[in-house]
Amino acid sequence: MKLCIAEKPSVARDLAKILGASTKKDGYFEGNGYWVSWTFGHLCTLKEPEDYNPVWKQWRVEDLPIVPDSFGIKVISNDGVKKQFEVIKQLVASCEEVINCGDAGQEGELIQRWVLLKASCKKPVKRLWISSLTDEAIKEGFSKLKKGS
Repeated sequence: MKLCIAEKPSVARDLAKILGASTKKDGYFEGNGYWVSWTFGHLCTLKEPEDYNPVWKQWRVEDLPIVPDSFGIKVISNDGVKKQFEVIKQLVASCEEVINCGDAGQEGELIQRWVLLKASCKKPVKRLWISSLTDEAIKEGFSKLKKGS
């Protein structure tokens, strides 16, 4: 199966319709060799200072600057977000490839890359690059998928 990840549920519905993924599941659509899932915008965020060191929860001048050895990301603390992330993580583990269907632009790319990083994606990634959600634009975009790199 190919996993398509859109930035929001309404876009996932549009993509699923065109791809023939007409079976609604919990957190995704399925059909015709595709799983089509979605984020709700940002599912992940940068870790907070206290995620690196509990002492950094209360800022003190003597602890500044607060700079971790390396920056990390975490799933946003919200039950709906956590549930959807787990759906995506399971699909990523089971798919043959991922198609990043996030919004074109830097923020859309960041949202998708953080989710795939947090889901430990090791599968090949392709990029759907469209600026319109017309049926024709979606079909053309899928016929011209870009390399994820």
